[in-house]
Amino acid sequence: MTSLRPAPSTPDDVRVAARWLAHALTQSSTAALDAPAGEVSWSCWRTAEHVVDDLVAYALQVASGARLDYVPITGPRGESEVVRVAPASGPAGLAEALTASAELLATQVEAASPDLRAYHPFGLSDPAGFAAMGVVEILVHAHDILAGLDRPTLPFPDGLADRALARLFPDAPDDASADALLLWCTGRIALPDRPRQTRWRWDSTVREPAQKR
Repeated sequence: MTSLRPAPSTPDDVRVAARWLAHALTQSSTAALDAPAGEVSWSCWRTAEHVVDDLVAYALQVASGARLDYVPITGPRGESEVVRVAPASGPAGLAEALTASAELLATQVEAASPDLRAYHPFGLSDPAGFAAMGVVEILVHAHDILAGLDRPTLPFPDGLADRALARLFPDAPDDASADALLLWCTGRIALPDRPRQTRWRWDSTVREPAQKR
């Protein structure tokens, strides 16, 4: 008997997730995006900028294969998050920045050897791992943003949460939908019989393929 995991997250998963969130952003006004994003400490706009910054950072990791730390790019005052979107560009510009950064990551994942390894503080990872991390950043912060906009946060695009969960949260329970489990694993919601987590992290290390039994 063979024990199989779901297929890994793909470059197209990153693209689909970004387009889904970008559409939501374009349906909002600049004023609405100034609202707090769910229970995080940022506005909806700033949360979306954070996602863009993470996707660019992940693309640089895959492009460089940097193993000891993030590629050492900082802002003018030494800040680690360097991406900002011109406020005058409005929601359309924010959405454009999101889809462009997602395309950068997706393209780097497609071009990289599966044997490439690069640094992430939650574990040295491969290109598919960075794709999964990009998907999680988009989906989880989309939940924050949509909550701030008082819109439904689920469902996520089909299959994205399943593949990202399998890659980054291998010990996740299986007693709820993948969408809900992803939000529980990242401390966003409680589940029946499972309190909301106050501390969490994913595991981006590369695990051996499932063995035949």
